[in-house]
Amino acid sequence: MEIKLFFAIFFSVFLAELGDKTQLATMLFAADKDVNKWLIFAAASSALIVATALGVAVGAWLSHHIEERYLHLAAGIGFIAIGAYTLMGAVSASN
Repeated sequence: MEIKLFFAIFFSVFLAELGDKTQLATMLFAADKDVNKWLIFAAASSALIVATALGVAVGAWLSHHIEERYLHLAAGIGFIAIGAYTLMGAVSASN
């Protein structure tokens, strides 16, 4: 069961990160011919690890103070709000 959860989390985060601002910024840094690519890899990977550790810590803390169903509700509302905001931006940009 643990391996199934691992891959579910891995692919969810991997797909969410593809093409986002973080990946684009990393690609721009890597486009500089004078910069060590391993340095870029190490710095970007470290930043993602620290951000993920922060997310896990905050999530663990929240789970001790707020019921799980309310966290799921807040996450769902947050994703819907982000989607609606993105759609409104796309519609207004096309006008």
